[in-house]
Amino acid sequence: MSTLSNESSNNHSNSKESLFVIFKIFFALGWVSFGGPAAHIGYFRNTFVAKLNWLSDEEYAQIVALSQFLPGPGSSQVGFAVGYQRAGIGGGMMAFLGFTLPSVILMLALAILSSQLTESHYFQNVVHGLKLLAVLVVADATWGMYKNFCRSKLTVSICIATAIALLLLQNITAQIVVLLVAALLGMRYLATTDSPRPSSKLSLSVLPIACFVALLVVLPFIGQWSPSIALFSDFYQAGSLVFGGGHVVLPLLQNIVGDQLTQDSFLTGYAAAQAVPGPMFTFATYIGYELMPSSPIWGAIVATLGVFMPGFLLLVGVLKNWQQLAKIPAVSGALVGVNAAVVGLLLSALYQPVFTSAIFSAHDLAWVLLGALLMKPFKLPIVWMVVFFALAGLLSPALVSLI
Repeated sequence: MSTLSNESSNNHSNSKESLFVIFKIFFALGWVSFGGPAAHIGYFRNTFVAKLNWLSDEEYAQIVALSQFLPGPGSSQVGFAVGYQRAGIGGGMMAFLGFTLPSVILMLALAILSSQLTESHYFQNVVHGLKLLAVLVVADATWGMYKNFCRSKLTVSICIATAIALLLLQNITAQIVVLLVAALLGMRYLATTDSPRPSSKLSLSVLPIACFVALLVVLPFIGQWSPSIALFSDFYQAGSLVFGGGHVVLPLLQNIVGDQLTQDSFLTGYAAAQAVPGPMFTFATYIGYELMPSSPIWGAIVATLGVFMPGFLLLVGVLKNWQQLAKIPAVSGALVGVNAAVVGLLLSALYQPVFTSAIFSAHDLAWVLLGALLMKPFKLPIVWMVVFFALAGLLSPALVSLI
């Protein structure tokens, strides 16, 4: 079984050029990755598994599964882990910076323009068109991973059962439970005896986990020293408690903000976070901008770093151990089960929230089908797919009125 611990020089080049290449690829993805965490997983798989062959589907699914068990921004953790596997901690940081920077820039622009842009019909139509693209991307990722991971009656059953459970029980507890059940089934019935044994002793990376705990405990006590530390502390606490992706951060940030922002301003920022590409956690960029009017850009940066940092510290702390665990036969079987469950997780996300927030009529579905033709048989690059669906969103109201 292929594992995350590929030690080839190709995957661990630490040259400046490699770091720049990682940043450039993730920066390009950051401008076009619309549709939320499920869509981001689809974009990443399309880029790093199908096109660049940086990792196998098995390795990628292991990273996705790990991101589901840890608090923090799931899709950003997946991107960080891909960069980390490619070029160590520097690669992870370049992946995070590249993927997040476009969203931060756009959220800052929207914070400055406020509702003037987000309430525009043209803007809303473009966003709707890009949500249609997200349907296509998630569907393609789901099908590709299904073909790789659901090859037996048991793995197909795990996939379908996971999808049904998460469609009926849409909460993070159900998600964790079904992944654990899938792991137990895989451990019992899908374990193999020919998996390579761990090449070194299992060990956690103590420093990042110690930093995570220390910041979690200390920051609330030293927040009174300065507004910046207090702001960082609030968003760090929120990032430490978020399981299940960007939408879950909404109530936590709402509690942090309290009466400091009007409800309209808060919801405008939330709408903007759903409209822009990249991680939804950059909602913190908008909130940080609003909460520090004396130095809004600094406030946006502090809040953004605060909400992302805990998830990345935990990821770095357990990733090395995860690589070694994947070599144990029983664990490799568990991962086969979890991989099938991840497909079910994507399948449920394809319907809710991706499909239900984008497809409102037969015209919408027609655009998706036309996009599928352009993306698969004609292999239209993703940048032109974004242009196509943005134009589709703008033209749809006029075309509907003519038909």
